[in-house]
Amino acid sequence: MDELLSLSRMARRLGVTQQWLRDQAKAGQVPCLRAGTRFLFNAEAVQEALAAEAARPQQGGAADE
Repeated sequence: MDELLSLSRMARRLGVTQQWLRDQAKAGQVPCLRAGTRFLFNAEAVQEALAAEAARPQQGGAADE
């Protein structure tokens, strides 16, 4: 089984703030396991989810016009 990382460790690994990561997890954009008030992350699953999101075509914006 892969190691689960705390919110603070995962945020450091990604180079993002804890608040951003928490918000993404709550919105279902980043996979996580919730244990009470704690968020736990599988680093590989998070990186795959973020890579998939980055690869998706973005909608809207002036560049599309």
